[in-house]
Amino acid sequence: MGTDDSGQRADGTDSKGRHPGIREDQVESALDTMVAGGRPRLYRTFPELLASGTIAGVEISLGVVAFLAVEQATGSKLLAGIAFGVGFVVLLLGNSELFTEGFLVPVAVVAAKEASVWRLLRFWLITLVGNLLGGWITMWMVITAFPDLTDTAVKTGKTFAEAPLDLGGFLLSVLAGSVMTLLTRMRIGTENDVARIVASFVVAFLVAGLGLFHSILDTLFLFGGIHADASYGYAQWLSFFGWTVVGNMLGGLGLTTFLRLVRSHERLYEWRKARRPVQG
Repeated sequence: MGTDDSGQRADGTDSKGRHPGIREDQVESALDTMVAGGRPRLYRTFPELLASGTIAGVEISLGVVAFLAVEQATGSKLLAGIAFGVGFVVLLLGNSELFTEGFLVPVAVVAAKEASVWRLLRFWLITLVGNLLGGWITMWMVITAFPDLTDTAVKTGKTFAEAPLDLGGFLLSVLAGSVMTLLTRMRIGTENDVARIVASFVVAFLVAGLGLFHSILDTLFLFGGIHADASYGYAQWLSFFGWTVVGNMLGGLGLTTFLRLVRSHERLYEWRKARRPVQG
Protein backbone atom coordinates (compact mmCIF):
# COMPACT_ATOMS: atom_id res chain seq x y z
CA MET A 1 0.00 0.00 0.00
CA GLY A 2 1.40 3.41 -0.98
CA THR A 3 2.34 6.24 1.38
CA ASP A 4 2.18 10.00 1.02
CA ASP A 5 5.07 12.40 1.58
CA SER A 6 4.60 12.28 5.36
CA GLY A 7 5.04 8.51 5.45
CA GLN A 8 1.34 7.85 6.10
CA ARG A 9 -0.49 5.15 4.16
CA ALA A 10 -3.59 5.72 2.09
CA ASP A 11 -5.75 4.09 4.79
CA GLY A 12 -4.46 6.55 7.41
CA THR A 13 -2.11 4.12 9.16
CA ASP A 14 1.59 4.72 9.62
CA SER A 15 4.46 2.59 8.31
CA LYS A 16 3.91 0.11 11.15
CA GLY A 17 0.22 -0.27 10.29
CA ARG A 18 -0.94 1.69 13.36
CA HIS A 19 -3.99 3.90 13.03
CA PRO A 20 -3.99 7.34 14.75
CA GLY A 21 -6.01 6.06 17.69
CA ILE A 22 -3.17 3.93 19.04
CA ARG A 23 -0.30 6.33 18.48
CA GLU A 24 1.09 8.28 21.44
CA ASP A 25 -0.07 11.80 20.73
CA GLN A 26 1.81 13.40 23.61
CA VAL A 27 5.12 11.82 22.62
CA GLU A 28 4.72 12.77 18.98
CA SER A 29 3.51 16.27 19.83
CA ALA A 30 6.64 16.76 21.94
CA LEU A 31 8.82 15.79 18.99
CA ASP A 32 6.94 18.24 16.75
CA THR A 33 7.56 20.97 19.32
CA MET A 34 11.26 20.14 19.48
CA VAL A 35 11.78 20.12 15.73
CA ALA A 36 9.64 23.15 14.89
CA GLY A 37 10.87 25.20 17.84
CA GLY A 38 14.48 24.06 17.67
CA ARG A 39 15.10 24.64 13.98
CA PRO A 40 15.48 28.46 14.26
CA ARG A 41 18.10 27.99 16.99
CA LEU A 42 20.43 26.21 14.58
CA TYR A 43 20.05 28.95 11.97
CA ARG A 44 21.01 31.82 14.26
CA THR A 45 23.89 33.99 13.14
CA PHE A 46 27.28 33.85 14.84
CA PRO A 47 26.64 37.02 16.92
CA GLU A 48 23.20 35.71 17.97
CA LEU A 49 24.62 32.35 19.10
CA LEU A 50 27.52 33.94 20.94
CA ALA A 51 25.26 36.47 22.65
CA SER A 52 22.78 33.77 23.71
CA GLY A 53 25.56 31.57 25.10
CA THR A 54 27.22 34.46 26.91
CA ILE A 55 23.95 35.56 28.47
CA ALA A 56 23.40 32.00 29.69
CA GLY A 57 26.85 32.00 31.30
CA VAL A 58 25.99 35.23 33.08
CA GLU A 59 22.55 34.05 34.20
CA ILE A 60 23.56 30.63 35.48
CA SER A 61 26.20 32.37 37.60
CA LEU A 62 23.34 33.75 39.68
CA GLY A 63 22.66 30.17 40.71
CA VAL A 64 26.30 29.87 41.79
CA VAL A 65 25.96 32.98 43.96
CA ALA A 66 22.85 31.52 45.59
CA PHE A 67 24.63 28.18 46.14
CA LEU A 68 27.68 29.79 47.77
CA ALA A 69 25.58 32.07 49.97
CA VAL A 70 23.37 29.26 51.25
CA GLU A 71 26.24 26.83 51.76
CA GLN A 72 28.17 29.45 53.73
CA ALA A 73 25.13 30.26 55.87
CA THR A 74 23.97 26.69 56.51
CA GLY A 75 26.89 24.40 55.76
CA SER A 76 24.47 22.19 53.81
CA LYS A 77 25.22 21.29 50.20
CA LEU A 78 21.73 19.86 49.83
CA LEU A 79 20.08 23.17 50.70
CA ALA A 80 22.64 25.00 48.58
CA GLY A 81 21.79 22.69 45.69
CA ILE A 82 18.12 23.66 45.92
CA ALA A 83 19.13 27.32 45.97
CA PHE A 84 21.11 26.74 42.79
CA GLY A 85 17.73 26.29 41.08
CA VAL A 86 17.56 30.09 40.91
CA GLY A 87 20.01 29.91 38.01
CA PHE A 88 17.89 27.39 36.09
CA VAL A 89 14.77 29.50 36.58
CA VAL A 90 16.55 32.58 35.23
CA LEU A 91 17.68 30.56 32.21
CA LEU A 92 14.14 29.34 31.65
CA LEU A 93 12.47 32.73 31.86
CA GLY A 94 15.29 34.48 30.04
CA ASN A 95 15.19 32.08 27.07
CA SER A 96 18.94 31.58 27.07
CA GLU A 97 20.66 28.20 27.02
CA LEU A 98 23.59 26.23 28.33
CA PHE A 99 25.73 24.04 26.12
CA THR A 100 24.28 20.91 27.75
CA GLU A 101 20.74 22.11 27.00
CA GLY A 102 21.61 21.78 23.32
CA PHE A 103 21.55 17.99 23.16
CA LEU A 104 17.93 16.89 22.85
CA VAL A 105 16.27 19.61 20.77
CA PRO A 106 19.04 20.45 18.25
CA VAL A 107 19.81 16.77 17.71
CA ALA A 108 16.12 16.11 17.04
CA VAL A 109 16.18 18.88 14.43
CA VAL A 110 19.15 17.28 12.67
CA ALA A 111 17.64 13.78 12.96
CA ALA A 112 14.49 15.13 11.28
CA LYS A 113 16.73 16.45 8.48
CA GLU A 114 15.69 20.02 9.15
CA ALA A 115 19.31 21.14 9.60
CA SER A 116 22.78 19.81 8.82
CA VAL A 117 25.28 18.23 11.21
CA TRP A 118 27.57 21.19 10.56
CA ARG A 119 24.96 23.57 11.96
CA LEU A 120 24.67 21.39 15.07
CA LEU A 121 28.44 21.40 15.65
CA ARG A 122 28.56 25.15 15.04
CA PHE A 123 25.71 25.65 17.53
CA TRP A 124 27.46 23.57 20.19
CA LEU A 125 30.86 25.22 19.79
CA ILE A 126 29.69 28.84 19.83
CA THR A 127 27.25 28.24 22.69
CA LEU A 128 29.99 26.57 24.73
CA VAL A 129 32.41 29.45 24.15
CA GLY A 130 29.69 31.94 25.12
CA ASN A 131 28.86 30.01 28.31
CA LEU A 132 32.51 30.00 29.39
CA LEU A 133 33.03 33.66 28.52
CA GLY A 134 29.91 34.86 30.34
CA GLY A 135 30.63 32.65 33.34
CA TRP A 136 34.27 33.76 33.64
CA ILE A 137 33.36 37.45 33.58
CA THR A 138 30.44 37.11 35.97
CA MET A 139 32.35 35.01 38.50
CA TRP A 140 35.06 37.68 38.58
CA MET A 141 32.36 40.23 39.39
CA VAL A 142 30.84 37.94 42.04
CA ILE A 143 34.13 37.36 43.86
CA THR A 144 34.96 41.06 43.70
CA ALA A 145 31.51 42.18 44.85
CA PHE A 146 31.05 39.53 47.56
CA PRO A 147 34.44 39.12 49.29
CA ASP A 148 32.74 37.30 52.18
CA LEU A 149 32.09 34.39 49.80
CA THR A 150 35.77 34.01 48.89
CA ASP A 151 36.61 31.17 51.28
CA THR A 152 33.50 29.21 50.34
CA ALA A 153 34.22 29.74 46.64
CA VAL A 154 37.77 28.45 47.02
CA LYS A 155 36.64 25.45 49.04
CA THR A 156 33.86 24.52 46.61
CA GLY A 157 36.06 24.92 43.56
CA LYS A 158 38.72 22.75 45.20
CA THR A 159 36.24 19.87 45.25
CA PHE A 160 36.28 19.81 41.45
CA ALA A 161 39.92 20.82 40.96
CA GLU A 162 41.04 17.81 43.02
CA ALA A 163 38.37 15.39 41.80
CA PRO A 164 39.96 12.13 40.64
CA LEU A 165 39.56 11.45 36.93
CA ASP A 166 38.39 7.90 37.50
CA LEU A 167 35.38 5.80 36.57
CA GLY A 168 33.32 7.12 39.48
CA GLY A 169 33.88 10.73 38.48
CA PHE A 170 33.15 9.96 34.84
CA LEU A 171 29.84 8.33 35.77
CA LEU A 172 28.92 11.38 37.83
CA SER A 173 29.36 13.44 34.64
CA VAL A 174 27.33 10.94 32.60
CA LEU A 175 24.48 11.20 35.11
CA ALA A 176 24.68 15.00 35.09
CA GLY A 177 24.40 15.11 31.29
CA SER A 178 21.43 12.78 31.36
CA VAL A 179 19.63 14.72 34.08
CA MET A 180 20.18 18.07 32.39
CA THR A 181 18.80 16.73 29.11
CA LEU A 182 15.85 15.30 31.02
CA LEU A 183 15.20 18.83 32.31
CA THR A 184 14.93 20.02 28.72
CA ARG A 185 12.43 17.26 27.95
CA MET A 186 10.36 18.01 31.05
CA ARG A 187 10.14 21.67 30.14
CA ILE A 188 8.94 20.76 26.65
CA GLY A 189 6.37 18.37 28.07
CA THR A 190 4.33 21.07 29.78
CA GLU A 191 3.19 24.63 29.14
CA ASN A 192 2.71 25.25 32.86
CA ASP A 193 5.43 27.64 34.05
CA VAL A 194 4.98 26.54 37.65
CA ALA A 195 5.71 22.94 36.68
CA ARG A 196 8.77 24.08 34.73
CA ILE A 197 10.06 26.03 37.70
CA VAL A 198 9.54 23.06 40.02
CA ALA A 199 11.44 20.86 37.56
CA SER A 200 14.27 23.39 37.56
CA PHE A 201 14.65 23.18 41.35
CA VAL A 202 14.42 19.38 41.31
CA VAL A 203 17.23 19.10 38.78
CA ALA A 204 19.29 21.71 40.64
CA PHE A 205 19.00 19.55 43.77
CA LEU A 206 20.13 16.47 41.85
CA VAL A 207 23.03 18.09 40.01
CA ALA A 208 24.38 20.69 42.45
CA GLY A 209 23.08 19.27 45.72
CA LEU A 210 24.28 15.71 45.13
CA GLY A 211 27.55 16.79 43.53
CA LEU A 212 27.14 15.46 40.01
CA PHE A 213 29.85 16.67 37.64
CA HIS A 214 28.59 19.22 35.14
CA SER A 215 31.08 20.77 32.74
CA ILE A 216 29.61 24.29 32.72
CA LEU A 217 28.15 24.59 36.22
CA ASP A 218 31.23 23.25 37.97
CA THR A 219 33.47 25.36 35.76
CA LEU A 220 31.86 28.43 37.32
CA PHE A 221 32.79 27.21 40.79
CA LEU A 222 36.35 26.67 39.58
CA PHE A 223 36.45 30.12 37.99
CA GLY A 224 35.22 31.58 41.27
CA GLY A 225 38.02 29.90 43.17
CA ILE A 226 40.63 30.93 40.61
CA HIS A 227 39.48 34.55 40.79
CA ALA A 228 39.78 34.26 44.58
CA ASP A 229 43.47 33.29 44.21
CA ALA A 230 43.05 29.62 45.06
CA SER A 231 46.01 27.25 44.85
CA TYR A 232 44.53 25.55 41.80
CA GLY A 233 44.43 27.16 38.38
CA TYR A 234 43.40 26.83 34.76
CA ALA A 235 45.38 23.63 34.20
CA GLN A 236 43.26 21.82 36.79
CA TRP A 237 40.12 23.38 35.34
CA LEU A 238 40.96 22.26 31.81
CA SER A 239 41.67 18.71 32.94
CA PHE A 240 38.39 18.48 34.85
CA PHE A 241 36.44 20.20 32.09
CA GLY A 242 37.71 17.93 29.30
CA TRP A 243 36.93 14.77 31.30
CA THR A 244 33.51 16.01 32.36
CA VAL A 245 32.28 17.36 29.04
CA VAL A 246 32.78 13.95 27.42
CA GLY A 247 30.71 12.31 30.15
CA ASN A 248 28.01 14.99 29.91
CA MET A 249 27.71 14.39 26.17
CA LEU A 250 27.58 10.63 26.62
CA GLY A 251 24.83 10.94 29.22
CA GLY A 252 22.87 13.66 27.45
CA LEU A 253 23.13 12.21 23.95
CA GLY A 254 23.35 8.50 24.67
CA LEU A 255 21.15 7.91 27.69
CA THR A 256 18.47 10.53 27.12
CA THR A 257 18.41 11.97 23.59
CA PHE A 258 18.91 8.69 21.71
CA LEU A 259 16.28 6.81 23.71
CA ARG A 260 13.79 9.69 23.36
CA LEU A 261 14.26 9.71 19.60
CA VAL A 262 13.83 5.93 19.45
CA ARG A 263 10.55 6.31 21.28
CA SER A 264 9.41 8.90 18.72
CA HIS A 265 10.96 7.16 15.72
CA GLU A 266 7.74 6.93 13.72
CA ARG A 267 7.03 10.64 13.91
CA LEU A 268 10.69 11.31 13.21
CA TYR A 269 10.43 9.17 10.09
CA GLU A 270 7.47 11.26 8.92
CA TRP A 271 9.46 14.46 9.40
CA ARG A 272 12.30 13.00 7.35
CA LYS A 273 9.96 11.97 4.55
CA ALA A 274 8.40 15.42 4.38
CA ARG A 275 11.64 17.35 4.85
CA ARG A 276 12.53 20.58 3.14
CA PRO A 277 15.96 20.96 1.50
CA VAL A 278 18.56 21.35 4.25
CA GLN A 279 20.73 24.44 4.10
CA GLY A 280 24.41 24.13 4.80
